[in-house]
Amino acid sequence: MTAPAELREMGEGELVDALAEAKQELFNLRFQHVTGQLDNYARLSQVKKEVARINTILREREIEAAEAVEAAEAEERNV
Repeated sequence: MTAPAELREMGEGELVDALAEAKQELFNLRFQHVTGQLDNYARLSQVKKEVARINTILREREIEAAEAVEAAEAEERNV
């Protein structure tokens, strides 16, 4: 499990890779759960939360980038 502070320090490429790994782990855990092989049920919720954290950080960055573009365009219109 990765701390939110560590996730925020990662670059966008690293976050996308971490998201793919977490989703793959979640798939494997769900598969183990269905087949009755899952020992640690708490890990399912931990991985779900990690996926949500990564998606949240990626979305925050997307919004920040869009706001920066809008601010730059507004600046150009005012000049």
